[in-house]
Amino acid sequence: MEILTIRHTDFVMSIECSKFDAIWGKAEKNIGELNLTSTYSWSEGVLSVERQTEVGKQAIECGESAPAVFFDNADYPIWVEFEDYVKDARFGSELQGDNERFAFRKHILAGFLNYGNDIGRSEIRLIYRTKEGTKTFTFCFEVLSTKLNYHEHWRSILEDIEREYRMLSLDYMRRTFHGFSPDPNGDTPEIVWWSVFAGEQEKFIRACKGIIERPRHRLHGQETYKRADKLTIVPRHIEGELAEHRMESGHLYRVEERIQTNDTPENRFLKFALAQITGKYEKLKRKIESLNTVSDVKKEEMHRILSTLKHLARNPFFRTVGQYKGMMQESLVLHKATGYSQVYRTWNLLRRGYSLYDGLYRLQTKDIATLYEIWCFIEVSHIVKEQLHLSDEDIEHYNRMEMNGVFTWELGKGEHSRILFKKDNVELAELVYNPKSTEHEDSSLGMKNLIVPTVPQKPDIVLQLTKNDIQQGMKMTYLFDAKYRIADRQRGVDVPPDDAINQMHRYRDAIYYKDYSAQALKKEVIGGYILFPGDGEPIDVQASKFYKTIEEVNIGAFPLRPKDTRNRQLLEQFIAELITTKSYETIAHVIPQKGTFVEVGNRLLVGLVKNSSRKGYLQSYLDGKATLYYTGRHFPTTIALQDLHYFMPFVKGRGVRDVYEIVKVRTITAKEAKRLGDESEEDDLRLAFDLRFSRHYFDDYRKIDTSKLINNTFIDTAFDRMDEWVKMDTF
Repeated sequence: MEILTIRHTDFVMSIECSKFDAIWGKAEKNIGELNLTSTYSWSEGVLSVERQTEVGKQAIECGESAPAVFFDNADYPIWVEFEDYVKDARFGSELQGDNERFAFRKHILAGFLNYGNDIGRSEIRLIYRTKEGTKTFTFCFEVLSTKLNYHEHWRSILEDIEREYRMLSLDYMRRTFHGFSPDPNGDTPEIVWWSVFAGEQEKFIRACKGIIERPRHRLHGQETYKRADKLTIVPRHIEGELAEHRMESGHLYRVEERIQTNDTPENRFLKFALAQITGKYEKLKRKIESLNTVSDVKKEEMHRILSTLKHLARNPFFRTVGQYKGMMQESLVLHKATGYSQVYRTWNLLRRGYSLYDGLYRLQTKDIATLYEIWCFIEVSHIVKEQLHLSDEDIEHYNRMEMNGVFTWELGKGEHSRILFKKDNVELAELVYNPKSTEHEDSSLGMKNLIVPTVPQKPDIVLQLTKNDIQQGMKMTYLFDAKYRIADRQRGVDVPPDDAINQMHRYRDAIYYKDYSAQALKKEVIGGYILFPGDGEPIDVQASKFYKTIEEVNIGAFPLRPKDTRNRQLLEQFIAELITTKSYETIAHVIPQKGTFVEVGNRLLVGLVKNSSRKGYLQSYLDGKATLYYTGRHFPTTIALQDLHYFMPFVKGRGVRDVYEIVKVRTITAKEAKRLGDESEEDDLRLAFDLRFSRHYFDDYRKIDTSKLINNTFIDTAFDRMDEWVKMDTF
């Protein structure tokens, strides 16, 4: 289907897309028809530009907005039929891969474009040869997203990322670009320097040539010695000397004459700026040429610019110009004089930072899928911070960004992107971006103790919440994966792709926790959730299958897009619930394997402790190394032994503080108890609990309500009911 036709004096260009109706329909449902417009512009020689619509062809004017043609992840076959006098033609992209998709045969240049996940402004550039010489044609337009509003959502994503990670969103050698303005604040990153100079280089070179051809001079006083017959003007201070030596024709008189010189502060600045820019350009040119993706067209352009700059810097004019040592005062020549003002303007621009608001200069960013993934990581970190009620001082960032490629940055992976959430120096949560889990558990790209025995797995976002209710420092692991994809729209709600949901099942089954003390693998991931740029009313989202499965099997999805605060609340509420839910409740809801029984460590036995000096038994509770607790002759039959998981000693005169894990329950005889220090003479059986120290449940000993003690010795309770027994004051 031909959707755009460009008629030029030298050729006719046809742009096609076989599935354009489906692409347009998808974008219209996700974004709205009013947001599917693009601004078109082109170079000279165009006779007409027409877009195919349902009712016929629509003429497009240069610089005007019209319905969009180009979208992400779509193939666009392009046919350019040249006039007979055109002998050679090629596609002029900066990317070698794009140029290789086009071939010129029998006056026809044919190929195709696919912008992948690159959105923003782009251009089709043709370079062809006629009898008049080599010509260049440029056609500019915007590539839109079918999932997000480029004019609104993309800007919001970029601003959020830049606010958190300055320069992280920038990239180079992309198919699209965006307008930006220089900013006097901040350092100039190399990528911005290069982008600014790309738009200024031709004007800068013309200005330098104009100055060299017609430089500004200044009169300079210079002492010299001349004979009387060579003096055009006789200064007063030598009149007496002239009278004295009037008979001596060879006598030389010291006089000062005014001559023109090129050695002005402005010309010194020109020499300095030209040398500085030439050196910087050569350095960055070498970096860019090292990339395999750079096209021959781009390399030829860079070589031409550098050769011109070097030739100008070696001009004999600069031999008469001294070294630049700064300006003593403002120079009107640099601000207003022809040529000089352009050089000064370019040099000033190259020293500035950047503002992401629209401007005249081109700046390239990472593709929208990568930006969305980073943005989701930032959003989850903000939600965790909000739900934990923390300040910026309670959050620790590790490493954050790493240099990637020529002069761009990427967010660190694994331990290199860790965000730690703490309160009063107590760890509450940890967030990690893109950890790569493999069998090599010591990899710096992974996470401690998390391994994958089979093939590597790399979820986008890992959230670990630290719980201390049943075990000190226990971490509950949840995975989030950002997918810049929408499969369909059902009942007014966007639906994530099936393979993305399947991937979360794979992550949960593949990633294990390795207990090195027991040399055993244990299940680690509790749930996995897709974050995707979907839309829909929150009440309809909650009724969707992908949302309901979160409650059923802990696998599902959340729609998350910029400025959609209503659906964001669904994720906020979910993370808040993860934070407040006790660990034993979380484990209780984990679906066990058929034939297995999952014990949830919530039951707690509080027992009175007698004093003893025998090391190794509970009476040595103070050092946390007790291994055994035994009861008296009578143990209450109302306490179900099979459900006990933890033991808390009640120390008379001190209270409760420590928690021990019950490893095993067995019986011992009175004789054994006697050897342990019991003074009873009766021959009976006692219950013995083999213990392992777990943690300090309270910072200090707390009193308990002894009025409800069973047999004045025991309390049968659970961790979530300890508040009923423990008093706030300490001994």
